[in-house]
Amino acid sequence: MDILVRALIVGAGGFVGSAARFMASTWVQRVAPTTTLPLGTLAVNVLGCLAIGAIAGLADHRWELSSSVWLFLVVGVLGGFTTFSAFGHEVFVLGSAGARLHALLHVAMHLTLGLGAAWLGYEAATKLS
Repeated sequence: MDILVRALIVGAGGFVGSAARFMASTWVQRVAPTTTLPLGTLAVNVLGCLAIGAIAGLADHRWELSSSVWLFLVVGVLGGFTTFSAFGHEVFVLGSAGARLHALLHVAMHLTLGLGAAWLGYEAATKLS
């Protein structure tokens, strides 16, 4: 399949996932407005992890998913809904394969580098303004 076609399939799914993330996160924050925690983001990340686990489990044991369906659902919809679902699935796969040290390293690198990059980006933007 041509890369442009695959990109369009992922993009269509990404639109659906991003719109769903906005709606779900907004709804959760509206239902629980008294908290200072971003529960909408937490809910979306947990739901995304649940969904990618279910889809991967069904694909491994019950369904035969075409590459187009996988691209649309997992890479597109769930990628637009939350990239945390991909991260959760990667850590699960590494741990399930017995590569627990790699799974822990993957978690540590994402937290350290991700939080560090957020801090660096904030600091750089603050200095430029």
